[in-house]
Amino acid sequence: VIKPLKDLTMTFTRAFTAVVALALAITPSCEAFSLSNCKAPKVSVSSPAASAPIGTSSIDNGRRNFLQGAPAAIALAILAPEAANAGIDPNALKSIRVEGDDSGSATRLRQLEADKERPEDTIDMPFEKLDNGVSFREYRNGKGEAIVKDGSKVAVEMTIRCKSFSTAKEPGGLKYYSTKEDTDFNELAWTVGRGELLPGLEEGMKGMKKGAVRRIEVPSTSVFAGKKADQLPLPATKDGKRRFDNLFKTDATLLFEVLVTRIK
Repeated sequence: VIKPLKDLTMTFTRAFTAVVALALAITPSCEAFSLSNCKAPKVSVSSPAASAPIGTSSIDNGRRNFLQGAPAAIALAILAPEAANAGIDPNALKSIRVEGDDSGSATRLRQLEADKERPEDTIDMPFEKLDNGVSFREYRNGKGEAIVKDGSKVAVEMTIRCKSFSTAKEPGGLKYYSTKEDTDFNELAWTVGRGELLPGLEEGMKGMKKGAVRRIEVPSTSVFAGKKADQLPLPATKDGKRRFDNLFKTDATLLFEVLVTRIK
């Protein structure tokens, strides 16, 4: 759809430029291209020979001016610059991969930006509860055949919030950890089922596909156990470290916001 529109716009632009150039070429005594500055050529009716060389006339001069101006008009039409974004909807370009973006992160960020304002996200729906006390809600279904299961090698973008530290602006709780701020590549990778991370988190992630987004709530008792086993991601920022330390002085329930970026 974009290419035909682009070609049509380009053709129209060149045609319009050619008309303007031809008008300039054949309009005599014009100081500028406006009707107020144009003067009609003087033609002597009584003595045409006095105003033109032998064998020529005002009509001949007009034709000569036209022919002399035509090449310039054609050249101008050919060299006329193409209008920026002519016939192209910029929104249609958001899904196109960014040149030089080998990781696809810029493309993914654009997709997430487009998904931010989805009305269904504001619907108050109950989380799905598991037998171990973990609960979750899936906000994006993801795509592909591969799903998260024991033995899967996964990579995620993740934010972890302390539910007991909720505020008016952040009702889900203040975050103590995020891959964006606490890792070099905005990604956390591990193998599911090997005890590297909190088992409750892994249970809540099972069944997710690439591109899926879930909010997973892990109860306080599981979080305390995970801390003793060194299964919690550690923050790198000063505020994150302070919140992480204070978390275990009260209810330690955590809310994980997880986007699956890779599954193997």
